[in-house]
Amino acid sequence: MSRELFDQASQNLHLLWGEGHEFESRLPAHSDQAAREPMRQIVDLGVTGSIPVARPTKAAADRSSLFDRQGRRLYLTAEERKAFLDAAEKAERRTRTLCFCLAYTGCRISEALELTADRVDLEARVIVFESLKKRRRGVYRAVPVPPAVLDALDLVHGLREAQKGKDGGRGRRLWSWARSTAWLRVQGVIQAAGIKDGPHASPKGMRHGFGVAAIQAGIPLNMLQKWLGHAQLSTTAIYANAVGAEEQSIAARMWTS
Repeated sequence: MSRELFDQASQNLHLLWGEGHEFESRLPAHSDQAAREPMRQIVDLGVTGSIPVARPTKAAADRSSLFDRQGRRLYLTAEERKAFLDAAEKAERRTRTLCFCLAYTGCRISEALELTADRVDLEARVIVFESLKKRRRGVYRAVPVPPAVLDALDLVHGLREAQKGKDGGRGRRLWSWARSTAWLRVQGVIQAAGIKDGPHASPKGMRHGFGVAAIQAGIPLNMLQKWLGHAQLSTTAIYANAVGAEEQSIAARMWTS
């Protein structure tokens, strides 16, 4: 990737996290309420139009889609993502950080549950996930996250303290729950957010929503592929299908700019 495209991608990443907002930490030590406040700076999608987005082939669209056979949407919209994060602020501390992790990285819930303290790189501002759907173990990917998310994780899970230990935090899981328990906790936040029932109202819908938001923010398709841990670019390309459903809101921003 050229330097120009890399710089453009960095700008678009800020659009994905929240246009016009700086995710500066406002976390005094041991303040539970303070951990919630930075999360009010929610995703506000933008469009740059300067980076071409690959469209999926018909064959790829047939293999995977963002709509089920009844035509029901499988991803959370920007408004639903915002409502989810607002509801997560009121949840129990570890439930809240799990929701932030899912929303801001697009990871699978099973991948989040595998995280240990050493996999959160506070200096590089990335979370390193093991891609669990690969044919072999030991395949990792780094996903950048806003500083405020890292601050919340550090506050709730004691990352800096754990990373000073002999094993660097490798032995401390961030969430020690079973997958079913974590799923139920996230579903509780979805319900509290007032998101209507449907196939989109799930952790998988959150992952799909992240992909759609990234495409709308102009994130290059190959970079989104890396963040989501897809083996094939054609899998990532399905998120371009959802842009059509959001065209009216995109056009409205153009008309009023």
